[in-house]
Amino acid sequence: MSVMLHRILRPALKQAQLLSAVKNKQPLWRHETMVRASSACDATIRSLEDCLEVNYGGAPMRFNYVWLRDHCRSDASYNSSTNQRNLDTASIDLSIRPDNTTVQDGHLVLTWPGGHVSKYSLSWLAENSYQENKQSTIQPRILWNSDTYKKANIPSAKWESFMSCDDEVKNFLRNYLLYGIAFVDDVPATVEATEAVTQRVSLIRETTYGRMWCFTSDFSRGDSAYSQLGLDRHTDTSYFQEPCGIQVFHCLKHEGTGGRTLLVDGFYAAEKVRQQSPENFELLAKVPIRHEYIEKSENHRNHMTGIGPILNVYPWNDEMYLIRYNNYDRSVINIVPHDLVRRWYVAHRELTNELRRPENELWVKLTPGKVIFIDNWRVMHGRDSFTGLRQLCGCYLTRDDVLSSARVFGLQA
Repeated sequence: MSVMLHRILRPALKQAQLLSAVKNKQPLWRHETMVRASSACDATIRSLEDCLEVNYGGAPMRFNYVWLRDHCRSDASYNSSTNQRNLDTASIDLSIRPDNTTVQDGHLVLTWPGGHVSKYSLSWLAENSYQENKQSTIQPRILWNSDTYKKANIPSAKWESFMSCDDEVKNFLRNYLLYGIAFVDDVPATVEATEAVTQRVSLIRETTYGRMWCFTSDFSRGDSAYSQLGLDRHTDTSYFQEPCGIQVFHCLKHEGTGGRTLLVDGFYAAEKVRQQSPENFELLAKVPIRHEYIEKSENHRNHMTGIGPILNVYPWNDEMYLIRYNNYDRSVINIVPHDLVRRWYVAHRELTNELRRPENELWVKLTPGKVIFIDNWRVMHGRDSFTGLRQLCGCYLTRDDVLSSARVFGLQA
């Protein structure tokens, strides 16, 4: 079921659950105690069998009693200096219930057996309730095809201001988070400058390809990227248990023709599948697929394996956060039951057809000075075949650190 459809049907589903409970004469709650806060707080509290129901701002929220004790923010339970829990969760009685419940000055105040007092702001509870997070987005995104991206007219960051001005970095990160790609122009065409510009937003993730890599079509590694061949859309390092988060490219030199870079928003295509064929989307999000990288050369010997579904979604809100799509590196399908194999191929074909629609292809010519950052968990890249000498440098960045940089700037990520 799509997120939008789920949200549309949620009130009806809850109504059906309520009607079913009434029809079957099931109790809606037990041991009910009701506390009404002052009108300024506008909060109603019900003590139920295994949780506390808080109606705040017109939205009922339920909090398990163990959860409430575990999330106490008193000095004894929580270190506000390090933002770490002091309380030993394993010490909490799993049948714990508060002895007293009240609301004071916009806060829920609970007194536990033994006298410990916990205090929670109602706004904090609302922000951290399951009901709120079920309807919230972890990372806002603008899904795009070629036309919508071009019409958005996203500006590139400029090297000098990017290296000296935090506002330029913040704007760059905002665009990166929304669209999954972002550019920095006027970067000196050297490996050193490329390394410097990447370190403004994240740590470099060293892999078997090195820290910063610089390559031509010399077949020096066991990968088709080290050739002049065209490459279909794909995500990188699908054979890692955790694929690299960000891909950085900088074309330092090209003396020839061709070699345009292809970019496709994988989430845009996957959402089309979700809307058209929810059952195919679900298969792609649940069936584990193995990807593999085997390299046996004189200087390099590697055998890497990563296993995971093509699509990854958060289970509480159905938000997509990772696509792992690489037909070159997909290994033997031998961990999928026979009765699912053909259905998976049908689902994979539908996704591939969406990814290959011409209107979803954004073609960019990378030139010396233009550095591109690609969200490798979302946006696929490929290229035209080319002639002549083409020298690229780049690296992978750690996704956690990019998102951390964004949050430090106050961006939602």
